[in-house]
Amino acid sequence: MARAMFDYTKAVLKKVSFDANLFCKELKKALQRLLPHEIEELKIWVNSLIVQNPQLNQCLIILNE
Repeated sequence: MARAMFDYTKAVLKKVSFDANLFCKELKKALQRLLPHEIEELKIWVNSLIVQNPQLNQCLIILNE
């Protein structure tokens, strides 16, 4: 079940990656729902997504809180 939530979260974040504000909002929600080890995996995934979409760089602040 938890892995399904992680995969769902990645799908949502990928879909909203065109808008930095939406991405940040969804990222905050994801950090509340996911397990600690999934959050670490998500951080790695988000960093690779930011390389492809530099406008999302402002959302790194959320990951480092």
